Amino acid sequence: MTRLFVCLFACSIAVALVAPGCKLQKKESVSPDELAARKVVELVDSIHTHTWSPETDAACDAARDAWAALTPEQKALVHGEFASREFFEEGVDAPEPDDPLNADGIGENEILVASFGTSYNEGRVLDIGGIEKRIAREFPDWSVRRAFTSQIVVNHIRARDGEKIDNLTQALDRAAANGVKRLVVLPTLLMKGAEYDELMKAVGQYEEKFESVSVAAPLLGEVGATADETNADKEAVAKAILADPLAGGDSVAQTFGEAGCPNGALERNGVAVVLVGHGTSHAAALTYAQMQAQMTKLEYINIFIGTVEGNPQSTSMGEVPFAVLRKGYKKVLVRPFLVASGDHAHNDILADGGSWYSKFKSFQGIDAVGRSYGALGRIPEVQDVYIQHVKDAIQ
Repeated sequence: MTRLFVCLFACSIAVALVAPGCKLQKKESVSPDELAARKVVELVDSIHTHTWSPETDAACDAARDAWAALTPEQKALVHGEFASREFFEEGVDAPEPDDPLNADGIGENEILVASFGTSYNEGRVLDIGGIEKRIAREFPDWSVRRAFTSQIVVNHIRARDGEKIDNLTQALDRAAANGVKRLVVLPTLLMKGAEYDELMKAVGQYEEKFESVSVAAPLLGEVGATADETNADKEAVAKAILADPLAGGDSVAQTFGEAGCPNGALERNGVAVVLVGHGTSHAAALTYAQMQAQMTKLEYINIFIGTVEGNPQSTSMGEVPFAVLRKGYKKVLVRPFLVASGDHAHNDILADGGSWYSKFKSFQGIDAVGRSYGALGRIPEVQDVYIQHVKDAIQ
């Protein structure tokens, strides 16, 4: 009798501990395939960081190894805030292997080409790599090295491809360790915005480690004070864009009937060219308005400047299509106004959904829309501007 009482008492206590209307939860059952996929997700999420730590490189390598060990069925289960099948498989195509330019024993003169970076190998080889190769040819007495300022991009490339690219701090440390005496830093940025300010701050901490340190101007030079103020750099870049044979292959040919035609030929065919940059909340956003003013000064009436972030307002997706229509254009070519064709170019500007390209495709009054993936870094005349900036910095 006593044993029965104790049993009933224990059961009543257990029932009392469960809230009315609630059921006891069963322990989650997770399959081995799901566990393997979750491991990859956790590793990729851990390396989506703006800062480097002593554990970062090992975590990148572990993510790469964990992904390689998955079966096709397990790879299909990889879904996280940052991890996905696309993380490991998109952007890997490139016309040739990429050189991270991180060798030691380079001599006393170094040109450090500092870029934001891109995980798209084609953009890295053709755009950033195109600039680096031209710099190396033009300055044979200087060693050219690479730095990416985006740690997220650096980690992505290492986890996916196993390629080690120096971040800015690592590249500056490497230069000092190599005994470099004369250092020139070339930022492949468009303008003197927030990223330029951060770069200048970082480089300033290394001035005492070298006999001389100079930073070359970014592509479009000084920002200027007013929206209609232009300069020689902006004029040179505008002319380079106009002269550039448009990349894009079949999409351009199928849309407008001819592939590789210059912007001038497109204008004669009644085609507006919309160049879409990143945009910024920095005061340097004025640069985008100045580039539009530069196009107007050169009478490139069919070229329009837009930005992903919509800063300044005149470059927003809500403004530019109407400006195109007001000038009578019903055919549009969208291409990036970026140094390298990367994530913003492929997703925010040229993707089939949720992009500038798709916006124009659905915009009432626009009859035909083409797209070009060619960014600025691969244009020889744009590379010429960077070369002149390096010459100015050396002098």
